[in-house]
Amino acid sequence: MSGSYDDSVGVEVSSDSFWEVGNYKRTVKRIDDGHRLCNDLMNCIHERARIEKVYAQQLTEWAKRWKQLVEKGPQYGTVERAWCAFMSEAEKVSELHLEVKGSLMNEDFEKIKNWQKEAFHKQMMGGFKETKEAEDGFRKAQKPWAKKLKEVEAAKKAYHAACKEEKLAISRETNSKADPALNPEQLKKLQDKVERSKQDVLKTKEKYEKSLKELDNATPQYMENMEQVFEQCQQFEEKRLRFFREVLLEVQKHLDLSNVASYKNIYRELEQNIKTADAVEDLRWFRANQGPGMSMNWPQFEDEEWSADLNRTLSRREKKKASDGVTLTGINQTGDQVSQPNKHSSLSVQSNTVQSVQSSYNPFEDEEDTGSTVSEKEDNKIKNVSSYEKNQSYPTDWSDEESNNPFSSTDANGDTNPFDEDSSPAMEVRVRALYDYEGQEQDELSFKAGDELTKMENEDEQGWCKGRLDNGQVGLYPANYVEPIQ
Repeated sequence: MSGSYDDSVGVEVSSDSFWEVGNYKRTVKRIDDGHRLCNDLMNCIHERARIEKVYAQQLTEWAKRWKQLVEKGPQYGTVERAWCAFMSEAEKVSELHLEVKGSLMNEDFEKIKNWQKEAFHKQMMGGFKETKEAEDGFRKAQKPWAKKLKEVEAAKKAYHAACKEEKLAISRETNSKADPALNPEQLKKLQDKVERSKQDVLKTKEKYEKSLKELDNATPQYMENMEQVFEQCQQFEEKRLRFFREVLLEVQKHLDLSNVASYKNIYRELEQNIKTADAVEDLRWFRANQGPGMSMNWPQFEDEEWSADLNRTLSRREKKKASDGVTLTGINQTGDQVSQPNKHSSLSVQSNTVQSVQSSYNPFEDEEDTGSTVSEKEDNKIKNVSSYEKNQSYPTDWSDEESNNPFSSTDANGDTNPFDEDSSPAMEVRVRALYDYEGQEQDELSFKAGDELTKMENEDEQGWCKGRLDNGQVGLYPANYVEPIQ
């Protein structure tokens, strides 16, 4: 407002200027907006922290699942270790993202929350103390000037009304001179009206100019007071803006894992693990442990005549029940071949036949002993082991002729037959799982703690029972993992 009003202007159109009466409210509203922006920034950080947490959990679950699949799968050797390095990378990165989540919530989120609490003070009647102080300051600075502005507006309106009345009186007087019907007295009244109108215009103009001058004189003080309150609001807002910038920089540091030394080491280690994969070494290992490099107890001449009743394949469970059997878990290679532990297979033989073993069973001929007491289900379980199970046992058919053979013809002619072990089925009993168990082979059951199943056979010497799940699946399970249902 410069105060230079033109008499020709009828009504001044108010602008959107800060100096207009009441337009300071936008500055006051900015204080309330600052409080709301603190809440928005906290919500933004909280959502990002939740994303970091979910991503970390998904990485961990993915790594756990695929690590099990790779370990149980057919991959082996150095390539397997390189593959598993990806799961290790995921687990380590998951930990870093959990740390990011913790930094966002425990440091950044809490910092904003505490700053907001210190910067904005709520009143008993609602609103913030800072908002009320700014509102009162602007109102106090603007009140004197607003009062004078109101007087100027009233004087201007009176002046414009007098000018309008003067023009109307002059028009009437001019028209009356052309009307012969008017007497001199009426004409005199119109002339007096014009004279009074001119005097009113002079009086209202003088009052209008005086009030306008007073307003112009009050304007500098008004501007100074308004500037002072506005500057206080600016300083308050400057603190918030600088604080937001500081917090956002800290958030950026917490999110930027590229500057974290441990993050770089994760991928440096991953690259090294992948580069250590050696196809030649893996092929050499497979040849030594699964191929022609394996040791073999070739058939030898046997003096004693073998019983035809023993020419059959022993089931997995019958092999386990051999009282004097031993388990060979590794075979040393001869020559320049390097021996590595074989995690794929195990071979069980009797201790007195380690040096001389002759198999009377020809794997290239059809089995003719249809009267064998070996269960077809268990035999098929051994033959149908998935090639994707690393811990599979490859059946080896063998027989010996030593005197302590539990399957010799002398024992077979006695009162009891060791092959008739399952001839009298045990009574089925309902049991409940005490712990979780994951089957390691295809003929083993998997269940969770609390699951119920049916025990079909009693515990054998190896501590295994045969049972059936409620879905009909039949298999083996550890006897000490369940308890009878009372």
